[in-house]
Amino acid sequence: MNNVIVRSISGVVFILAMLACLMFNKFLFAGMIIFVMSVMLLEFYHITMNGSYTFSKILAILAAIFLFGILFAVSSYHIPIRFVAFAMIPVFIVMINSLYVKEKEEYGKFSNIYTGLLYIAVPIALSNLIAFDKAGNFSGNLLLCFFIIIWCSDVGAFTFGISLGKIFPKKLLPSVSPKKTWIGFFGGLVSSILAAYLLFQFGLLRFPLMHCLILSVIMSVTGVYGDLFESQWKRVYGVKDSGKIIPGHGGFLDRFDSTLMAMPSGAIYLAIFDLL
Repeated sequence: MNNVIVRSISGVVFILAMLACLMFNKFLFAGMIIFVMSVMLLEFYHITMNGSYTFSKILAILAAIFLFGILFAVSSYHIPIRFVAFAMIPVFIVMINSLYVKEKEEYGKFSNIYTGLLYIAVPIALSNLIAFDKAGNFSGNLLLCFFIIIWCSDVGAFTFGISLGKIFPKKLLPSVSPKKTWIGFFGGLVSSILAAYLLFQFGLLRFPLMHCLILSVIMSVTGVYGDLFESQWKRVYGVKDSGKIIPGHGGFLDRFDSTLMAMPSGAIYLAIFDLL
C-alpha cells in the first residue's frame, strides 16, 4: 500500500513539473529536456559501462547537450541548419579521447558511448522540431499531445495486459519481456487511438482527423519497440531498473523508453506531410 502511495505521489509531482516546463516558456522547456536527457544518458552508461571511462561519458553528455542546443537555436532563432554540423565536434573529441584509453581489453565498451548518443540524444534533440513552429514560436501543446498519446498507450497496454492477460495469454516477445502480451499491445493501440481522437475533438491536436489517428498508431507501435529495446539492454546486463530518481517508478530511462522511439517516429510522419 505504501509503495502505491509513493508511486502515485511521485508520479503526480513529476507530471505536474513536466506540464509546468512545457507550458510556460522555451527556456524552462530546454532546461527540463536537458536535465532529463543527461540523466538518461548517465543511467544508460551506468548500465552498460559501470564506472569505466568517466571523462568520456562526461564528454558524450556535453556532446548531447550541444546537439540539443544547436537544434534549439535553429528552431527558435532561425540559425542556419548547417550549424548542426558543429554538434559533431564534441563527438570527435570523444573519438580522439578513446585513443588514449589504457585498458585496451575494455575498448569495446566505447561503442556504448555512441549507442547512447544515437539512442537517447538524437531523439531528444528532435523534440525541438515538435516544440517550435516554422516561425520559431514556442508552444508545448503538440509535445504535450505526443506525451499524452504515448502515456495512454502505456497505460492501456498495462491495464489490458493485467485484466485480460490470463484470458489471452499469448506473449508478444517473451525472450525480451516475458510479461508483455498481444492483448496488452492491442489495448495500448486502442487507447492511443482514443487519446488522439479526444485530443482532436478538444482542439489540442490540430491536424486532420485521419492524420491524428495514423499518428497515434505509429507512435503506439514504435513506443512498444522502444520499451522492448530498453528491456533488452536491462536483460543483457542483469538490471531491473535503470535508476531510482523517481520513487516507485525507477529511472528516467524506464519512464521514457517508449518516447525515445515514438516521438521521433511521430515527428518524421508529420514532417513527411509537411505538418510540422
